[in-house]
This record gives sequence, structure tokens and C-alpha cells, in this order.
Amino acid sequence: MSDSQKWLVVVGFAATAWLFYLLAPILTPFAIGAGIAYLGDPLADRLEAWRFSRTAAATLVFLAMTVVLGLVLLWLVPLLEHQVSRLFSSLPSYVAWLKGEVLPWLDERLGVQSQYLDVEKLVAVIKQHWSQAGGLVAAVAASISRSGMAVAEWIMNLVLIPVVAFYLLRDWDVLVAKVRDLLPKRIEPTVSRIVLESDAVLGAFLRGQFSVMIALGVIYSIGLWLVDLDLAVLIGMTAGLVSFIPYLGSIVGVVAACVAAMMQFHDVWALVPVLAVFGVGQVLEGMLLTPLLVGDKVGLHPVAVIFAILAGGQIFGFVGVLLALPVASVLMVLMRHFHNVYKDSEVYGNRTN
Repeated sequence: MSDSQKWLVVVGFAATAWLFYLLAPILTPFAIGAGIAYLGDPLADRLEAWRFSRTAAATLVFLAMTVVLGLVLLWLVPLLEHQVSRLFSSLPSYVAWLKGEVLPWLDERLGVQSQYLDVEKLVAVIKQHWSQAGGLVAAVAASISRSGMAVAEWIMNLVLIPVVAFYLLRDWDVLVAKVRDLLPKRIEPTVSRIVLESDAVLGAFLRGQFSVMIALGVIYSIGLWLVDLDLAVLIGMTAGLVSFIPYLGSIVGVVAACVAAMMQFHDVWALVPVLAVFGVGQVLEGMLLTPLLVGDKVGLHPVAVIFAILAGGQIFGFVGVLLALPVASVLMVLMRHFHNVYKDSEVYGNRTN
């Protein structure tokens, strides 16, 4: 590759990154749709192997994913609504415990002046806003209905996501073949090898890590339900879904569950079974779930994961958060490749002479 060609490649990548930055506000439905299509492509390939047409296979996979998601939402949303409503109905007893035990303890041990902590006023404000919203779904609807443009954008995204997902799922193999056909024949074998490695890493992350998140959410929810915590499903599923950031899921779950247990049971010994639930979850994640569902193909260091998510969110917003770990996984594959090229190069060889 000549110097001019190398500079052309560099300029092309820079222009693509700049265009991506400019279009980031409208890329969310396309990123989510592409992720759904990528997850469903192996199933569609299997159906094609059973002599289904690609359109029929994509339709069946898309319908199956839609039905599963719909059933989960029909079960989960009312359950979460019930638990949040139960939380607000229990607020008076929580306030009485805070004023009668926690605030005097803070005054005595830490010197915190309880007169500055108006708990009843805070609870009244929360209840007022909650009653005005009319519930969890109503609160979301109220927040997005303040602007006609926000409503239109929200509806457009909801419509675009399934449309983009279906057409990408139907044409996935065709698009991959066309891109591969455009590659210069001299570098096509190398690029194909890198793409296959990237696909293995992405598949391990997207399918495996998503399965780990759901499994952890179920484990935490069932465990907290067994210890009779009122907000078991709400806390458990939240901890599971944010576990794609190393240690954050367990930290969020432990803190929220311990606070909820203290407010519900008013007994420090109630924290023991709560901590045991998250301890069991961490052991299962480290010894069973991650090795079985993810394996060692991703290999991203926890610090690299945290940095990638924060950097993606800072530069590209929500789209950056969605794409941070997939992009980091591909960059890791490229770094491995360049590392091998460097070790085989004359530059590295000359350094040892």
C-alpha cells in the first residue's frame, strides 16, 4: 500500500468518525435495530439451512423475538408497577423509622443535625409527583409528552427500530457479501480473518453477556424474593441489567437491597441474607455463567470496559454507550492483529539486535 493510499484510508476513517459524531442524535434506532438483527442472524441462518427462504426465516425469527419481548413486558411491567406502588404505600412507616431511630442515631454518633433533614416534606413531594403521574407508565408518558417534538421523536424511534431490525435481518448475509466483494483482493484474506475474529468476540459479548445479565437479574430477584424483600424484582432486575459494567451491578444491588431491607425490617441482621444472595450471585457469575455463556473470547479488562462506556457516552451520548463495548471488542481484535504484525516486523527484530 502506497503512502497516498494509507493517507486515503486515514482520511476515510476520520471522515466516517466525524459523520458518526454529527449523526449521533438520530442513530439510536439504527444501532438498536442493527443489534437485534445481529442477535437474530444465527437463528435465521439455521432456518435457512432447513430450506426456509431468507425472508421466511427472518420473519419467523423477528416474530419469535417480538412475542418473547411482549410476554416479558406483559409480566414485568405490571410487577414493577405493583412493587413501586407498594413502596410508596409503605413510605409512612419508613418515615417513622427514619425519624424515630435513624436520625437520632446520626445526631448522636455523627453530629448530623436532624432538623436540616425534613424527611416528611421530601416524601410529600415524591408522593405528589407520583400521584400526578398516575403510575410508572404514566410518569414516563408525562415526561415525554411535554414537547410535541419529543413525542414525535419517541414514536418515530419505536416505529423505526422494528423496521430497521427486520430489513437488516433479512438482508444481513447479502450486505456482508457485498462489503466483502468490495475489498481489494490483496488484503481480503487478512480483513476476512479479522472480521471473523471480531464476529466471535461480538457474538460472545452480545449474546453471552446479555444472557448473563438476564440470568443474574433472575437469580437476584428470586433470592431477594425468598428473603421476603418487598422490592425484590425491582432491585434484582436492575442489578442484573447494569451488570454489563463490571462490579456496578453488584454494587448497585447490594446498596439498594441493604437500604430496602433496613427500611422494611428495621433489623441489621436482615442484611445477612441479602448479602448472601449477592454473594451467591457473584460466585455463580464467576464460576458458571460467564465461563459457560461468554467464555474467554472477549477478554476486555474491567478498567477498559468502564473507560469504553464512559468515553462512548461522553463523545456520542446514548448511542456511544450502546456501541462502546462492541467497538472496544473489535478494537481489541485489531490491536492483537497489529501486535502480531509488529512482532513479525523488521522494526521489532532490529530492536533486539
